[in-house]
Parts: sequence; C-alpha cells; structure tokens
Amino acid sequence: MTKGGQRSNAVQTLLFLLVALALCGMIVEACFIYRLYQTEQVSSGKIAKLSGGDEASPSKPPGEDVLPSKPVAHLTDGADVVHDKHVMAWSMIADPILYEMKYEDRKLIIQKEAYYYVYSKVFVFLDSESFIHEINVNTERYAGEHITLLQSRNSSPKPGKIRSNSFLGGVFHLYKNDAIYVNVSDTKKIARHKSFENVFGAYMI
Repeated sequence: MTKGGQRSNAVQTLLFLLVALALCGMIVEACFIYRLYQTEQVSSGKIAKLSGGDEASPSKPPGEDVLPSKPVAHLTDGADVVHDKHVMAWSMIADPILYEMKYEDRKLIIQKEAYYYVYSKVFVFLDSESFIHEINVNTERYAGEHITLLQSRNSSPKPGKIRSNSFLGGVFHLYKNDAIYVNVSDTKKIARHKSFENVFGAYMI
C-alpha cells in the first residue's frame, strides 16, 4: 500500500473515533439531563404536598366530625333565651352541644339510663336577699313535683348589689325520660353579658 493510501486510512479512523466520541458525549449529556429533570419533578411534588398543593392529601369532607362516644349536652345563654320567673332557659343558636339528649321546655331530657355528671354555673347580682340556685329533676319514678339534686344559697353581706358566680356539679343515676333543669329564686338577678357566663350541661360517665 502506498503512503497516500495509509494516510487516508489513518484520517478515516481518526474521524470515526471523533464521531463516536461525540455521540458518546451526547448520550451521557442526555442521560444527565433526564436524571436532573426527574429529580426536579420529585422535589416539586414533595413541595406541593407540604404546601397544600394539588397533590396534597384531600382534606376531610365536611360533616364527618368525630361524634362523642357517649350522650352529652352543654348549653349556654344566648340572644334567643327567654327565662321563666324561676326556670332558666338555654340557647339553641349559640352553638349548643346536644348529643343523644333532648332539650324541651327549658329541660334536658335523658335518653339513656346511666350515671351522669350534671353541672350548672350562673353569673348573678347578689343583694341582701338569699339567691337560690339549684338543679332539679322531674322523673316518672317519683310522684312528687320534682327532686332537688343540687342547691346553693348566696347573698351579699354588703349593702347594694355585687356580682358573683354560683357553681353546682355532681354525679347522679338518671333514667330514660328524666328531665333535669336549672331553677333559681329569681331569673331577673341573672347577669347576662356573655353567653358562656351562664351554662348548664350533663354527660354520661
């Protein structure tokens, strides 16, 4: 083979190697870009989940709040409340808690026989006359008018009116259809400023 032919073969081999090297470089670069793109996608997905994006877990549907495991009632004062002269009424618009119990005619009606913790707190204007605060129950098991479960008496030792709180609470065995209610000596002495200042409730224990 002549020297010219040898030189031509050498040039062709060199060109082939250069082209192969260029192709390998392009393949490596393409792989690197693909890996980088995939990493960015995963990172974006994680950020979206943490920030509440479209891929975040769906929130709990409304109306699926956790219900109490036992009967419970917690009632407060409110704009719709109209007291009797002695029997206190309770609001049905001030977010009452009422589960497996009924509220009728200013009374809580027991639906399941059990032991219940019953309580009431009232905010009152006290004067020299004794203020009576009590929780009573009407029951089919007793022929009388009512049974007093809890009672407190308060008065002011000083002239004029002062504001004070009266709290009652205790555990009682109540039966189905028993009706419990708050009775006071005079509902006009109840201080009505904020709904949570006067409360009444019961829960099964």
